[in-house]
Amino acid sequence: MKNKYLKSAVSFMLAGTMLFGLTACSGGAIAEAGSTGKTDKTEETAKSSSSGDTVKVGILHSQSGTMAMAEKPMIEAAQMAIDEINEDGGVLGKQIEYVLEDGASDAAVFAEKATKLLTKDKVATIFGCWTSASRKAVLPVVEGNDGLLWYPVQYEGLESSHNIMYTAPCPNQQAIPAMDYLMENCKGDDGTLKIFLFGSDYVYPRTTNTIIKAMQKDYGYEIVGEEYIPLGYTDCSTVITKIQETKPDVIINTINGDSNVSFFKQYKDAGLSPDQIQTMSFSCYEEDIRGMGAEYAEGHLFAWNYFQSVDTEASKAFTEKFKELYGEDKVTGDPVVNAYEGVYLWKAAVEKAGTFDVEPVIEACESGEIEAETPEGLVTIAKGTTHHCLQKVLVGKCDADGQIQTLWETEDRVEPDPWLKSYDWAKDLSVDTE
Repeated sequence: MKNKYLKSAVSFMLAGTMLFGLTACSGGAIAEAGSTGKTDKTEETAKSSSSGDTVKVGILHSQSGTMAMAEKPMIEAAQMAIDEINEDGGVLGKQIEYVLEDGASDAAVFAEKATKLLTKDKVATIFGCWTSASRKAVLPVVEGNDGLLWYPVQYEGLESSHNIMYTAPCPNQQAIPAMDYLMENCKGDDGTLKIFLFGSDYVYPRTTNTIIKAMQKDYGYEIVGEEYIPLGYTDCSTVITKIQETKPDVIINTINGDSNVSFFKQYKDAGLSPDQIQTMSFSCYEEDIRGMGAEYAEGHLFAWNYFQSVDTEASKAFTEKFKELYGEDKVTGDPVVNAYEGVYLWKAAVEKAGTFDVEPVIEACESGEIEAETPEGLVTIAKGTTHHCLQKVLVGKCDADGQIQTLWETEDRVEPDPWLKSYDWAKDLSVDTE
């Protein structure tokens, strides 16, 4: 199911004009948390939502706290998709009205705001969350209130909820292929791969690193260190000293939020470079690089399903329009595109179901027929009840301009395996996912 944006991508690039306005965003700014957003053309109909002219959705991301830098562009991407859909006639003849809430980088706040969106605002669905802590806090809320969350960020897997659609990769679509790449390309002079695990102290980094440790016997790499810092922590000097002492070939970086800025800056300031010790990041993208400065990330490795630098007409047109709307200094990246495509996947599921009711929409998602053409290419929700998408996997290196250039990618889209059922080394895997 092609969306209007991609059908008009080439004409947009030629015109170089902004097709749609966002009254929820003034001069590129994000609307105030708790506000309701509509497009200019639907302001009057949005006011009469009780008459059935509109359908409400929730956008739930951090606008404050340590995750705000990473999540704000995702809000903008969701708003952009909503505006496009409204300009194209809406969904089932209704214009989309969004209610924006600030999760404040706090799992408890995410749960509170999700409850408000479902019980007070009566939204048809929620687009949001970054950290697994926030998702796990929202999970019982959507399950207990017949809600539906579209979750747009890579995560640790080992989960599937009837009330969540996971539009970003699970480990077999990011972390595991990235380790394959490192084994092929980053071994030391002695022919072995030594890695140091460094992440934020919560469920995603710890579970991902547990998976990497479970892979060790089959892969044969050596783990020389494992350290964690709290979300928002800014002093990485002690860990960097341990990295210097243990001399790994690669640091597996699962830091989230603005702590990435602190780590990469302090890493370079300590006299280290990717030529000495490489870093492979799983939760750091172009927006984080923009926040720290390209000189700190240049030469380091990143694994995602999409980079802004992907050289297709759809990707270039999406980036051009995003900059047109929100500022020429803005960047996109995998989480941004996932936030955007989640809205279109929901639209496709609603149209197949013929209703906004959650259960029929979920049934449509499980059909294997829900897909959207997006800046990263065709995205399809896999058939069945795991609620994950087929994803290509990319490994790239940051250049001097802060763009991640693709070094390697899978030939085809990878089927999701969130429970790692296809891996012998995972059969006895035991993790605490709380």
